[in-house]
Amino acid sequence: MDESSYWVLRCGNQFFVVDGGQSGKTFPLGAAADFCDPTTALRIGDWQGRPCLAAEIAGPPDRVAGELSLLRPLYGLAGAEAFALAGRASELLDWQRNHRFCGHCGTPTVKKSDEFAMVCPACGLLAYPRISPAVMVLVGRGDELLLARSPHFRPGMFSALAGFVEAGETVEQCAVREVREEVGIEIAGLRYFRSQPWPFPNSLMIAFFADYAGGEITPDPSEIEAAGWFPRDALPPLPDQASIARHLIEAACRAGMR
Repeated sequence: MDESSYWVLRCGNQFFVVDGGQSGKTFPLGAAADFCDPTTALRIGDWQGRPCLAAEIAGPPDRVAGELSLLRPLYGLAGAEAFALAGRASELLDWQRNHRFCGHCGTPTVKKSDEFAMVCPACGLLAYPRISPAVMVLVGRGDELLLARSPHFRPGMFSALAGFVEAGETVEQCAVREVREEVGIEIAGLRYFRSQPWPFPNSLMIAFFADYAGGEITPDPSEIEAAGWFPRDALPPLPDQASIARHLIEAACRAGMR
């Protein structure tokens, strides 16, 4: 491995970071021998002009001073790019760990050298990293936005509606279905905002604006604790900046959704 590589090291469900001075936290720089078994490392891209590799570790490295951080706080500690790299590392390390054996015949798999795929040497089955697409929909009605909260949100926080795409379903169909199922209303005028990899554990969030088209808010109690219309200038506590939900809501407030 390159002596000047950055290393995204996961220990349990935390990541090892070091002090980067005024720039905040950063990933350690060094050779594979300083951190892990080189044969288990994954090249996940580049960062700050250097190769970036990821690996699982049993505990913090002895030779380097640093600390462990959960994934989501890395957004504030090290910045959006570091958060994205750690998220990519998390998904790929999960994939490597979870596909050590063929799901068809049980034979130990091997990692292909030319792509992210685990291949079965016996039957040839390929296992690629899992990605679970999910839609997020922010519904507007005049100067109001429809926001809801799940029971697992932090106290007081509301967000846009979201749900996973089902087999055989388009993202547009999913958006209509999820809004109807979660709060009982109909939508129209679906407009794409942007997407975000969301490594909790392996989602791809696809965010939309939509217009209210009818119905009364009737929350599904199995998923939604509360939901309502909020004026754009009087919103409740929102998700943090790491989430595309925050950017979706802020974009709606800046531009309007008429």
